[in-house]
Amino acid sequence: MMSEQKNGLTYAEAGVDIDAGNLMVEKIKPLVRATRRPGADGEIGGFGGLFDLRAAGFSDPVLVAANDGVGTKLKIAIDAGKHDTIGIDLVAMCVNDLVVQGAEPLFFLDYFATGKLDPDQGAAIVGGIAKGCKMAGCALIGGETAEMPGLYQEKDYDLAGFAVGAAERGQLLPTDDIVEGDVLLGLASSGLHSNGFSLVRRIVEVSGLKWDAPAPFDKDRTLGEALLEPTRIYVKSVLKAVRNTHGLKALAHITGGGFPENIPRVLPKDFSAELDLDAIDVPPVFSWLARTGGVSPEEMMRTFNCGVGMIVVVASGQAAQVAAVLQEAGETVTPIGQIVPRRDAGVIYRGRIDL
Repeated sequence: MMSEQKNGLTYAEAGVDIDAGNLMVEKIKPLVRATRRPGADGEIGGFGGLFDLRAAGFSDPVLVAANDGVGTKLKIAIDAGKHDTIGIDLVAMCVNDLVVQGAEPLFFLDYFATGKLDPDQGAAIVGGIAKGCKMAGCALIGGETAEMPGLYQEKDYDLAGFAVGAAERGQLLPTDDIVEGDVLLGLASSGLHSNGFSLVRRIVEVSGLKWDAPAPFDKDRTLGEALLEPTRIYVKSVLKAVRNTHGLKALAHITGGGFPENIPRVLPKDFSAELDLDAIDVPPVFSWLARTGGVSPEEMMRTFNCGVGMIVVVASGQAAQVAAVLQEAGETVTPIGQIVPRRDAGVIYRGRIDL
């Protein structure tokens, strides 16, 4: 008698669990619902997310879009087993790029890919995304969860974010009236934000420290917790300053490439930014990285934000007013330089950065 041949393979046996995906959707529905705002009040689960610009209060808007990830900071979240804040980073990296153009973030979508879907881990990640969206005032209107065995190791995952904002026509930044003598205001970062983590992980490797060891630069937290401090979201404070003062000429989000790559992106070609490095208050994490890795000041400033997550260009006569509004909104603001006629480089340094 012939033995019965087993057939009828299932998707689950191939490594994809549809039930786990459905469970995760149910877990995240209340998180998504909490991000509703004027213009977006639908449920997730459809084939696309809807947004009503008129309900959001715009009459003649220009849309601004941005997408980003969080780089190899993800590896620290995975290795340290801490997944509840990495979603804030994902939102921050996108919405901070919108607000520098004078746009109000309206809605956000995420892409989450993993080797094996763990609904609780997924819900923790999306919980962070939802928290970031609430901090930025934008709605989480959809996303994609992809379980891809064979492409990712089981515990590994990847994230990408997509944000859309709007500004009324004629109110986009930078303005066309940047002149010599305009002041540069630095807004303090919350730490490393989400750049340079391949170098960070290499330095941690050199140090021999484990993620659960006390952080050498922050005795109250483990190294993993301290390095996972989420990226600061500047949206609400900056929009308040834009709308209340009409004094902001340009904004630069200090991400990968640091000062020399990001500041010139928002300046006319005949001007440079002169930075007073002595004025920058460098948080201890940067000093520890520089010292432990033997990283030069120049390399630090083109890899990390060194304590300045956002730079504001403002007319000298309005610098105090703009700084006061930003401080009242919770930012730590420091005058760190001025606009000068173009020289050899887009950013010129005075003084020394205190690493």
